[in-house]
Amino acid sequence: MRKAEQLRIAGQLPSPKGVALAIMEICRREDATLDAVARVAQADPALSSRLLRQANSAAQGGRAVASVRDAVLRLGMSGVCQLAMGFSFIDQYASGPCRAFDYMEFWSHSLLMAVCCQELCRVVRVGAPDELFACGLLARIGELALASAYAEEYAAILDTRSTGAALLAIERARLETDHAEITAVILADCGMPKALAEPLSFHEAPETAGFVDGSRPFQLTHLFFQARRMADLGRASEVERHNKLAELMRLGGQIGLDAETFGALFDRAIEQWQNWGELLKIPATPLPSFDSMVKAPAPRPEQDPGMACKTTVLLVEDEPTSRLMTEAALRNQLGCTVYTAENGRAGLALAVQVMPQIVISDWLMPEMDGLELCRALRATEWGQSMYVIMVTGVETEDKVTEAFEAGVDDYIVKPLSNRALHARMRAALHYVRLLEAWENDRAQLKQFAAELAISNRRLEHAAMTDVLTGLPNRRAGMLALEKAWSVSLRSGQPVAVLMIDVDHFKSVNDRYGHAVGDLVLKEIAQAIQAAARRHDNVSRIGGEEFLLVCQEADPRTALVVAERLRRLIKALQLDFGGATIGETVSIGVAVREAGFADVDALVHGADTALYAAKNAGRDRVCLYSQGKTHCPNDV
Repeated sequence: MRKAEQLRIAGQLPSPKGVALAIMEICRREDATLDAVARVAQADPALSSRLLRQANSAAQGGRAVASVRDAVLRLGMSGVCQLAMGFSFIDQYASGPCRAFDYMEFWSHSLLMAVCCQELCRVVRVGAPDELFACGLLARIGELALASAYAEEYAAILDTRSTGAALLAIERARLETDHAEITAVILADCGMPKALAEPLSFHEAPETAGFVDGSRPFQLTHLFFQARRMADLGRASEVERHNKLAELMRLGGQIGLDAETFGALFDRAIEQWQNWGELLKIPATPLPSFDSMVKAPAPRPEQDPGMACKTTVLLVEDEPTSRLMTEAALRNQLGCTVYTAENGRAGLALAVQVMPQIVISDWLMPEMDGLELCRALRATEWGQSMYVIMVTGVETEDKVTEAFEAGVDDYIVKPLSNRALHARMRAALHYVRLLEAWENDRAQLKQFAAELAISNRRLEHAAMTDVLTGLPNRRAGMLALEKAWSVSLRSGQPVAVLMIDVDHFKSVNDRYGHAVGDLVLKEIAQAIQAAARRHDNVSRIGGEEFLLVCQEADPRTALVVAERLRRLIKALQLDFGGATIGETVSIGVAVREAGFADVDALVHGADTALYAAKNAGRDRVCLYSQGKTHCPNDV
């Protein structure tokens, strides 16, 4: 048995209590009603006010609700259950036993992720905003559970400052489970639908989920990932915020939001976060607008960048005393990682191994002097970006010119003082930071270009796809027909066109509503796709009309395909909301023949046959051939 399941059975995982537990139990019953949920929710004034606020927030400027019953009706049973569950956890775990776990910081971040999920959902539209709000609120509940069940052990894990995959690995190694697994168990135990819980469990690393690109689970996983990154930005320091902005704008671009629109969305989320924070007594720090954060200059680090620089330095010096003193200053006063060599040849070999960011070399040395070392480094691709400081006892104009011509970036005159070393290192570290920032920007640009190419392919696919049925749209259908026409001209093989129209479809919309009408069209589209041969092309060309292009189909074959399709759709019994709907189609068929000059003429022939089928009583197939229509009587 998995450790997470053992904790659940032992009652060591967080669970709803009080009114939230009662609501959850009602929702599990087959005879559950919204009225019953509303009656229980009204017993808790705090929960009532929170449900009212969420219901009115979800209304997006629509009619405000004033009663708990109306709020429950608007949010739905599943939404109320999940929200009650999340609010119950906040009330229970405002503090806890784990010394290294900041409970209020945890809930502040979770609350911001919740409102970001809600705002993103209004753009992506892959679920109910209130349900996604609850998902964001509970996305990290596994971390809270581990902090509560293993207070001391988890404090030690948090002391490692690990995040992401590294944190999960340490949790598994020390606790035999991890917070992602615990989150999944808690959500399942509390009745979170699998359709939401499964994408949520992969939100920290969407690339590991394996969901089909563009599917609803895929979109949900990436929505949760983006909401998490937005929440990270809201709780970050000024320096961290500056580093996260580029990634956030890139993620916004993936869902079609420019910087201005995404900024407005983020600002709305921050406003909602602060309002919720005031209601739930959770800290929500005011932030500048997204636009002002983007336009703000890069902030200076709070600490002197010369201290604790974490920079790799290669020190090449043949005189032992000078080498030891300089190494100590670099290591102890500036916090650098220092490697040493006693001559240029040894220094070059060591540079290949450790790839230092800064090289400090004496000029006059045996075997290979400092200038030869610098020239050798500059001759390699990897050595061109190193910052080279030359240490010399001579400061004549000719010597300085010779050093710079050899590729030296700076020099220090002997005897070497700590003050001069610090000054030169400050300039070197500034160069290293700029180089790192440039390389990071270049990597981001490469990633952005790759993702832009993917986005363009998705947009191209979307431009050729009918949104309702998922079939190719009119543009794609006509391109497929033109391609089939060209193949037919070259090979001499026939090509047929079937124009398909759903009979009396307007009456379906009038009687059952457009939502049911859309569902009927989806079912018929699937039936047409299923009836088509493997190499045929099906598209929706508008309204209730579909186009089927049949390659290598003579008139007899095309009529057989059309008749099979007509019978298949007529046999469908479409059940929507207790109402059984039967539908029929009329089909016009045309095959390329000498009388057709181009694609448009072929389509016109099929269209003429379609009208003949409708005029003959509908629910039948007609063929256009030799300028005439033929409607067999046995259809």
